[in-house]
Amino acid sequence: MNASERIDQLIEQLTDWRGKTFADLRKAILDADPAIVEEWKYMGSPVWNRDGMIAVANAHKEKVKITFSHGANLPDPDKLFNAGLDGKVWRAIDFLEGDKVNKRALKNLVRAAIEYNQSKSKKKAPARAAAKSKKK
Repeated sequence: MNASERIDQLIEQLTDWRGKTFADLRKAILDADPAIVEEWKYMGSPVWNRDGMIAVANAHKEKVKITFSHGANLPDPDKLFNAGLDGKVWRAIDFLEGDKVNKRALKNLVRAAIEYNQSKSKKKAPARAAAKSKKK
């Protein structure tokens, strides 16, 4: 079973409000960029990547949590982040029963995470090229 199938299965098993919330989050993430890759990591958690990790999500007893791996470095004009605000790197959004997913704002946050990942890889590339030229 691949990662996408496992995420489908997870959503199907969440028969209460968390299943719909999880499905809405997933759809917004995947709609943000067609090159996003779904993975299954961390002992059973959906992870989304594009040029590095974007976010990991989990369904807990009373909430659905999506944690952005570099959330502290991302602009959040819509004030989606409501958890992990004191962390130096990670930021999270906790969805409770009755909360609606602001898909437009979430897509913008995902795109900002992709831009951040791409900017990190561009900064690393010249260092690798310089190291290769020194070996010659």
